[in-house]
Amino acid sequence: MHIVVILPRWVGDLVMSTPLLRALRGHFAGRARITGVMKPMFAELLEGTPWLDDMVFYDRRSKDPAKRFRAVAGRLRADRPDIALIVPNSLSTGALAFMMGARRRVGFARHWRRMLLTDPLTPPRDGLRIRPVSTAEHAMDLAERIGVPRQPLELELATTAADESLADGVLARLFPEHDPAGPLVVFNDNGAFGPSKSWGADKFATLGRLIADRVPGARVLVHCGPGDRDDARAIEQQAALPAVRSLADEAQLPFGLAKAVIRRADAVVTTDSGPRHIAAAFRRPTIVLHGPMDPRLSRSEEPRLVEMRLDLPCSPCGKRTCPLGHHDCMRLLSVDDVGRSLVATLAENARCSSS
Repeated sequence: MHIVVILPRWVGDLVMSTPLLRALRGHFAGRARITGVMKPMFAELLEGTPWLDDMVFYDRRSKDPAKRFRAVAGRLRADRPDIALIVPNSLSTGALAFMMGARRRVGFARHWRRMLLTDPLTPPRDGLRIRPVSTAEHAMDLAERIGVPRQPLELELATTAADESLADGVLARLFPEHDPAGPLVVFNDNGAFGPSKSWGADKFATLGRLIADRVPGARVLVHCGPGDRDDARAIEQQAALPAVRSLADEAQLPFGLAKAVIRRADAVVTTDSGPRHIAAAFRRPTIVLHGPMDPRLSRSEEPRLVEMRLDLPCSPCGKRTCPLGHHDCMRLLSVDDVGRSLVATLAENARCSSS
């Protein structure tokens, strides 16, 4: 049997799909070949995990014709899949499953694609409105449709020896005067979704100074992706302390480095973006600063999670930029409140580590 899984194009959603991949491999074992269809950069994110037999790289916006819709559909059609599980809810991914000739095409009947599916799932509703459900949950719904027993929604990733070696060098270089056994806190204020999720460099810098003052020996590492270097650099510069450093000036920022430093974190403070789910995959204590997004869209089974959000009439709006211009859902989250939560999280992690 050949099962193709069309995976999401966002980091967080991809990580939230890992319970599905683990469930498929555990259920079918050697009885099925499992192919993941994904953006090329996600191969590194999944490196070290054992669930996929093959990867097919797909990005309909790619400059490489071999990775665009027509070529990928043709490649998969030549080895006609028995089942295609379509995690994203887009029309284009439904069309891709149809064009590759998968005998069963399993996905949610959304965005005008019901006729493209052999197994259309009906989205759950609260009255007339579609109920917000996380990618982890609805991905498991797809697996259940093909007979896979429902599994816990625990996210999972792995690091390689090369990832860990890279993190060793980066942390030693950034914190030469700090004890490597001291607490490591990772900040993340970036996300490809849009500026509405940002807490802001000034608040993160102030939080960094607060932690350096209250937790002796703590190291604060500001995470960033290639497109977020300036924002991370601004946090480091405003904090102006040797204990607060960023990845902004690292020549390369591979997923392996992000995974390895987050895996070591004693606490992660992050907006609702990809690194939050990487932290969940390594069971790291995490404080998520929610703003415009509905928390139900990003939940998995995270026992060491603190969610901070304000109950405002305008939130969650789900917009990339604040439609009202005030950004209150993030702006009014205070540094003192987040700082108290972070200090408590670090204290609890220290107790767990020593017991």
